[in-house]
Amino acid sequence: MLSSLPKADWLLADRGYDADWLREALQDKGIKACIPGRNSCKKAVKYDKRRYKKRNRIEIMFGRLKDWRRIATRYDRCPETYRLAIALAATVLFWL
Repeated sequence: MLSSLPKADWLLADRGYDADWLREALQDKGIKACIPGRNSCKKAVKYDKRRYKKRNRIEIMFGRLKDWRRIATRYDRCPETYRLAIALAATVLFWL
């Protein structure tokens, strides 16, 4: 699944994705990880706190997208049509 990641500079994720193998795989692809360490982690992990605070905007956007019944229940079987429906809904939500 990591091989299908699009070209990106950063990956923002929550503590659930804190794993050394994931950090190393992202680093191999040239992606910087912004993932805080778990509370039970022995070694402190450095991450960009300002960038991590902006992660909630992404979660809010997905919450708004799920208000659209077509996207929440995924009526479209074709991945391309589904992606276009998400793009249309995101455009309308951004415009409003």
